[in-house]
Amino acid sequence: MEQSLKNLEQEALKAIKNCATVEALREVELEYFGRKDGKLTNVMRSLKDLPAADKPKMGTLANTVKIALEKALAAKFQTFENAKLEKELSNDFFDTTIPGKARYVGHIHPVTQVQEEVERIFSQMGFAVMDGPEIESEYYNFEGLNIPADHPARDMQDTFFIQEKNDTKHGRMVLRTHTSPVQIRTMEKYGAPLRIIVPGRVFRYEATDASHDSTFNQVEGLLIDKNISLSHLKGVMAEFLTRLFGKPVKVRFRPGYFPFVEPGVELDFSCLLCGGKGCRVCKQSGWVEFMGAGMVHENVLKAGGIDSKKYQGWAFGFGLTRLVMMRYGIDDIRLLTGGELRFLKQF
Repeated sequence: MEQSLKNLEQEALKAIKNCATVEALREVELEYFGRKDGKLTNVMRSLKDLPAADKPKMGTLANTVKIALEKALAAKFQTFENAKLEKELSNDFFDTTIPGKARYVGHIHPVTQVQEEVERIFSQMGFAVMDGPEIESEYYNFEGLNIPADHPARDMQDTFFIQEKNDTKHGRMVLRTHTSPVQIRTMEKYGAPLRIIVPGRVFRYEATDASHDSTFNQVEGLLIDKNISLSHLKGVMAEFLTRLFGKPVKVRFRPGYFPFVEPGVELDFSCLLCGGKGCRVCKQSGWVEFMGAGMVHENVLKAGGIDSKKYQGWAFGFGLTRLVMMRYGIDDIRLLTGGELRFLKQF
């Protein structure tokens, strides 16, 4: 049987070498490897009938022959493929100097671009960037921020409540309506003095239109130290906006109400389009509404474990999404969360 295998190998290799077409090569492949009557297939099947002493040697030889023929067949098939490709290329003009098609490379979302710039500016002014959970307890989202149970913000039409009890103190879980809960968590962990900003996504249960969405981004800020006043806030925000827009910006305060600050203020900045002279964007006032702020309420300081007799602080919060819209002149907030690539590629 050993001599028969060697003769079969030589016969098959010669047949493979003499094939002039792919069709002839496939016939040779079927002749030796066919499932029913292939010559090598039949030899492999007959190995089980050999004496036990001869099986290892003949089995090894049969596998060696099989591998050799498979390699020879593959090499011959490749030869035909190469010849076919060369023929096609010789018949068609092909300019090898033409550059290939470039793959589309994505880029950072405009909201993230502005957030990174905001973080960089505040970091340069000594603020730490903090983060926190987007699913919060009622305590951190409301009560710790001096928002009582009867406040309108606690209504179902304002908040996404998750029907799951946490414990007696913390109440139900909610999708956070602002990033302010991180202020309480940071005060509890690090105490005072403190200087942080908190960017992140927030959620409000409200109708979606060109200027409102159920999901948007905010940036909150908090500074706590000794002998702090609103004049420090005014200076910080004027510097921040000047660096952000790349031109001098003035800010002003107007009285405003927010449960977690006392006194509360609305902060406006001078309109960059008209230079404060009055235009359609600023409604002829020369000022653009920007954010709410104020001195941190003593109840909020107590909730964070801060001695309100020793430390004071101010907090602010502005819509990062709205800032992006103002910066790039976007008139529909839904464009920033719609995933429309034709729009996003512009940034």
